[in-house]
Amino acid sequence: MVSFKLVLSDPKTGKSEAQEVKDASAQLLIGRRIGDVIDGTTIGLAGRFMITGGSDKAGFPMRADTLGGGKNYVLMTRGVGYRGKEEGVKKRRYVRGNTITEETYQLNGKLVDEKSS
Repeated sequence: MVSFKLVLSDPKTGKSEAQEVKDASAQLLIGRRIGDVIDGTTIGLAGRFMITGGSDKAGFPMRADTLGGGKNYVLMTRGVGYRGKEEGVKKRRYVRGNTITEETYQLNGKLVDEKSS
């Protein structure tokens, strides 16, 4: 049984809402990547949305430039999963790849276009 917490934001209004996606609807999202545009009618939503990120149950963030669905150590200077205070300092951080798997807990997305009902 696969379930995700899907947080969709609307760039026009600046508001976001969280929904629970379970079972067959959640199964359709497995294997998708950050940046993919998905038709919301397949999982019971109006319009289309783009996946912008997410995290797993332990809180490790998904990173768009890390391939696969597993966790990896990545050397980074800025971006998702890194909070550096000094300029030019590189750190190796543990992040999850850009592919949605069963270990993914939360998905973030933004509405691309909204169909009127």
